[in-house]
Amino acid sequence: MRQAVTLYQSSIGKKFLMAVSGILLAGFVVVHMIGNLKMFEGPESMDGYAVFLKGLGSPILPEYGALWITRIVLLLAVGIHMVAAFQLWRRSRAARDVAYRKNDSQVFSYASRTLRWGGVIILLFVIYHILHFTTGNVHSDFAYGSVYQNVVIGFQNTPVALFYLVAVGALSLHLYHGLWSVFTTLGVQNPRVTRVRRPLAAGLSILLFVGYAAVPVGVMAGILTLR
Repeated sequence: MRQAVTLYQSSIGKKFLMAVSGILLAGFVVVHMIGNLKMFEGPESMDGYAVFLKGLGSPILPEYGALWITRIVLLLAVGIHMVAAFQLWRRSRAARDVAYRKNDSQVFSYASRTLRWGGVIILLFVIYHILHFTTGNVHSDFAYGSVYQNVVIGFQNTPVALFYLVAVGALSLHLYHGLWSVFTTLGVQNPRVTRVRRPLAAGLSILLFVGYAAVPVGVMAGILTLR
């Protein structure tokens, strides 16, 4: 136990927890995107997928059981990720006389320099997203169980759709930096991996952006409509 606490107190330990929690969250982001794309299969497919998720784990788990377990695990992962990130940032800032030196800005990529603010945008978006499409608190036409309808009506509001696209862009930049840096954090020093990690991270981030942006763009373009 003492060794675990000592490891967490070190920068290496915090980076490791950030990497592991980040991998878990990235996995969820991919699965969630795949589910979102069922919108293009029509209302029956999208709403049917929502029903499937509610009953996942049945009869061992009650209705919504698997969803709540997933939500709790993700919430813990987000908490660990954010706390570790803040502690590392504070430790790094304390170790320097100036928060960002000229040489630092030349070394760090745009995604790296804006990682902190991107994280804030993502957090605000996640809160709004839950209130919008999960609980319906900020969705005036929310209909329980009608996922397809809720999404289409929600994205017919142009400011909401544009905010969604900005948040997805921030998420993609965040993932880009996290995906290529996770190899170093986990101690992967293979030269072949080092050569491909940045283009691999860029490719996956672009794919995720396109996948997530497809739904609001589809609604605004009139491809996804109420039938």
